[in-house]
Amino acid sequence: MTAGKSNLKKYDDIVVGSGISGLTMGLILALNGRKVLILEKSPTIGGSMSRFYRAGIPFDTGFHFTGGLQKGGILDDILSVLGIGDLIQPVFLAEDRANQFISECEGKVYDIPYGTERIKDKLKGYFPGESGAIERYFDKVRRVCEQTPSMNLRTLDALHNHLDEDFISLEEVLTGLTQDPVLKALLCGFAMCYGVKPREISFADHSRMCIGLYESVARVKGGGGAFINAFKTRFMDCDVEIRCGTCIAEMADISDKKVGRFILTDGEEVSADDCIFTIHPKEIMKVLPEKCLSGAFRDRVSAFEPSTGFFSVFAALGPGDDDPDFDSSIITLVPDNDINKLMDDANEGDSALVLIRSIEREGGKTHKVISTCEPSAPGQVAEWKDSKVGRRPQAYRDYKQKKVEHTIERIFAAFPEYKGRLKAYDSASVLTFRDYLNNYDGSAYGIKQKMGQYNLFGKLPIRNLYAAGQSSLLPGIIGAMMSSFIVGRSIIKEEQYYSFIRRNLCS
Repeated sequence: MTAGKSNLKKYDDIVVGSGISGLTMGLILALNGRKVLILEKSPTIGGSMSRFYRAGIPFDTGFHFTGGLQKGGILDDILSVLGIGDLIQPVFLAEDRANQFISECEGKVYDIPYGTERIKDKLKGYFPGESGAIERYFDKVRRVCEQTPSMNLRTLDALHNHLDEDFISLEEVLTGLTQDPVLKALLCGFAMCYGVKPREISFADHSRMCIGLYESVARVKGGGGAFINAFKTRFMDCDVEIRCGTCIAEMADISDKKVGRFILTDGEEVSADDCIFTIHPKEIMKVLPEKCLSGAFRDRVSAFEPSTGFFSVFAALGPGDDDPDFDSSIITLVPDNDINKLMDDANEGDSALVLIRSIEREGGKTHKVISTCEPSAPGQVAEWKDSKVGRRPQAYRDYKQKKVEHTIERIFAAFPEYKGRLKAYDSASVLTFRDYLNNYDGSAYGIKQKMGQYNLFGKLPIRNLYAAGQSSLLPGIIGAMMSSFIVGRSIIKEEQYYSFIRRNLCS
């Protein structure tokens, strides 16, 4: 029996998805006096920000490091406005070697600091004949970001127009600057942070993604779990209800392209002025009323391609001699200078392998953790795509074991001193991420951010429905959180919203 409208529980806003964009969206709305319901399909909130433990050792699922946490940085501003800055403790990586690229084909090591001037000086030392190219590259990055007010809370009220660099690829720009394949590889090395090939990503989006990592690189004490706990703390003082294991099954009472009633998978029916989806666009399409969608809209969403996925190994160093050089750092093993090839689904050889080292203190013990990320495509596990967690066949388990063994071999080749001490505690394929995170296809960053693509962002064809999240604006924590700030501008009264942001921004 359908509940009468008078019996419906009423919210100002429903937020679908409790990843970092959903949590941000829910808190923005609640801090502006709105009654919010957050729906999460999984048993717990947080999505890829979550941590898990093996043998008492903490491992991060998806959040490993970020830029923008320096004073006045974009993420620092975001956390200040949300009132959780004091609950997040950055652990900045060593400035001089935050990023290390090991060229397996050359047998060379490139230490890349952060801080734009330091990066330029280091690169000019490695490539003395390319000083002009290096200067021009960073000038281009700076100009793009200066002309992107939508990526700065201090200028969020300015309109963002597309730039020429939105229509030219990263690869085209680099080819116009230099013919040195190693320099090109280093300049697009952060492609792993957004999961798109240099020939597919626009130079503008590459710049917007990388600028924060050029300015500073930090881990966070407590990893992604620190963000989840910070949001939980703030929600205690707000009108926010969280329901896990629940999502929207159907929308009803649609009049004048506006939804009047939301039917949840647990059978309850609720109403809300607005509903914001922060999940994968193709998951959104499953619940949008088909009669309200044009063929062109459906075709646009169906054409979205997944960004890269990862095969990850979660390991730690056992007791042994002191490791004076072991600190929080990012090390990328690169078997080839062609980043397009390394990120191609058809690549049958080794791909780039990113090692994220961190020192974790838990339960009075110190753990030296190494988590790895290697690009992986759904096609590599296609034969098991219909299997379920805990019921995968032996062939799949054999595949994972071989991947783990090969990953450890590559680590030992770069760090022979780890032999006999490095232990893998768990691993994850694209299917693992898909099923544990209720991720549509197991990709690391949602859909590819491709040139000429119109992402699902902001208002949807139904007037009180919106889309936000890392598939909307930009991948990663900053892009996901900023997308919620931009959508919030459409829901909250303009004067109130800008006053809220200005009042809470650090000077």
